[in-house]
Amino acid sequence: MSQSEISKYLEQTHDRLFEHNSSWAEEQRKKDPEFFAKLSAGQTPEYLWIGCSDSRIPAEMITGLNPGEAFVHRNIANLVVNTDLNVMSVIEYAVRHLQVKHIVVCGHYGCGGVKAAMTPKDLGLLNPWLRNIRDVYRLYEKELDTIADETARYNRLVELSVVEQCRNVIKTAAVQQSYAENQFPIVHGWVFGFEDGLLKDLKVDHQSMLHSIQKIYNLTEG
Repeated sequence: MSQSEISKYLEQTHDRLFEHNSSWAEEQRKKDPEFFAKLSAGQTPEYLWIGCSDSRIPAEMITGLNPGEAFVHRNIANLVVNTDLNVMSVIEYAVRHLQVKHIVVCGHYGCGGVKAAMTPKDLGLLNPWLRNIRDVYRLYEKELDTIADETARYNRLVELSVVEQCRNVIKTAAVQQSYAENQFPIVHGWVFGFEDGLLKDLKVDHQSMLHSIQKIYNLTEG
């Protein structure tokens, strides 16, 4: 492409979003004249969604949720790292202020972040982030090494990583204290499949996981 063609393309792809936004806003007003008045009044989401940054997994679209029904945080490989002030702040706000009832950690099969983590090469700035996935592999090394098929092994690591991120969510003071007082939020681990578009519930047992971690990570005392 020539320089003028690139400039035109960039302008078109920029303007397209505003065209779509205008159409969307008009469609919402036709469906419900009070839609934006309700939206402006505030948010009371039932769900906190912690997902992957992958552009193919829009949380609201794949779950049928509407604006205002999910508080969403996304990062590479849907990790919950205790030194990441971004995700920790999101959890704190969602639990203590929005009082969400469910926290969903959602990964997806074929995750590029998981595959990159298992690539034996220097990935620069990504190294410390992806090391969290390598740590999950280390925890489950015996199980994973028995899986001969590479794709199946990666997919299993995706699932195990989601389970460990759920554990990291439950380790937080906000979640432990809210659950002790209110019996919510409940933490769930799901995985999305591109081949069929369906979510798989990993059946994370919130109560059992909470009980198992509180010998060391008990933060229920405010």
